[in-house]
Amino acid sequence: MTILTPAAPLLPRVDHDAARAAVADLLRALGRDCGEPELVRTPQRVAETLEALLAAPPVPTAVLPNPERVDDLVVVTGIRFSSLCIHHLLPFTGTARIGYLPGEHLLGLSDLARGLHAFARDLQLQERLTTQVADWLEHTLRPRGAGVVLEAEHLCMSLRDASTAGAVTRTVALRGALARSQALQDRFLR
Repeated sequence: MTILTPAAPLLPRVDHDAARAAVADLLRALGRDCGEPELVRTPQRVAETLEALLAAPPVPTAVLPNPERVDDLVVVTGIRFSSLCIHHLLPFTGTARIGYLPGEHLLGLSDLARGLHAFARDLQLQERLTTQVADWLEHTLRPRGAGVVLEAEHLCMSLRDASTAGAVTRTVALRGALARSQALQDRFLR
């Protein structure tokens, strides 16, 4: 088993006292009284929550040999994920379709989801997250092709504008044979 760390930098060591103070300052700047019973522990809770949402563990990857020469698409669909928008610090959540056309190696199926979740534990753009997962697959497996589709609702849109509630953003990254062959793309995207 190989341990591969996401290419994105992991969250640096968190200064818990500074994070709590910053959240308290923000609440006061928004006209809130941090002495109210409901808000007394809010700065600590927010700081701890953000730290947990941004702590990306290394990605355990079970890279396996492909002695049977499996050569057809391997696709996992319906992978739920969430991340934080880098522009607004609000969540976006959705589902992923991740697949690859094997070469000499196979990847443990659950590792496709683990890879996505590790990269999602960062302040993100959906477009970048899609590309990072596709690049990780290429780097880890050297497959003949790889594809990632993310579909997500962004609270930074839907909370600020009711007319966008439920709107889904779709991003696609295709590599190798999946980028070149319309027939493979159609199979992957179905």
